[in-house]
Amino acid sequence: MTEPENLTPPRRIRSFVLRQGRITDSQKSALDNLWPRYGLDPNAPFDPVAVFGRKGPLTLEIGFGNGDSLAAMAESLPEEDFIGAEVHPPGVGHLLIELDRRRLENVRVFRTDAVELLEKRIPEASLARILVFFPDPWHKKRHHKRRLISPEFARLAASRLAPGGVFHAATDWENYAMQMLEVLNGCELLANRAPDARFSERPPYRSLTKFESRGQRLGHGVWDLVYLRS
Repeated sequence: MTEPENLTPPRRIRSFVLRQGRITDSQKSALDNLWPRYGLDPNAPFDPVAVFGRKGPLTLEIGFGNGDSLAAMAESLPEEDFIGAEVHPPGVGHLLIELDRRRLENVRVFRTDAVELLEKRIPEASLARILVFFPDPWHKKRHHKRRLISPEFARLAASRLAPGGVFHAATDWENYAMQMLEVLNGCELLANRAPDARFSERPPYRSLTKFESRGQRLGHGVWDLVYLRS
């Protein structure tokens, strides 16, 4: 008698680990009091027109960290709308504080796995930009399988971009940059914007972070990869 086939799909390897990071009282307060204003339910249907009250270019930033660059970008582009996906509570709380301080109404936040968000809530061909700035490099070779930028992710992300939409990634790890380049250049839905099909100059909308500025002073490189959805 043959054994029954196991039909349970393999568990997806996540690109993040939830760490017990330090959270300030102000960040806790923001999560309690500002989340109803800016937060979105990852289990509910997402209708950007209903959320923002208009139909405009929509950008998703995956893993926005403390959210400073996302808030600055949204403030500089008031005619556009933005959603951010982040799993770490201190960063979410910090962004909520910034959104309130700047009185921004063109940003909403998901506290969830961005891959599941793309799979379940973001319609195909609905985004003007997808941004992935300085994702966890998982620098040890045995952990490379955890890196977010993979062929499967590239196809998924590209499918959510409208024709002509932008996929923009940046990293300060050269090894990861080369892997990203190989993966993204191999995605048939994406076209590299760099003339030599390699790395691009930092576009003006990606602000220079304090961490990045410090790295530049120490001689560290940063690699931007910018692609158009064909």
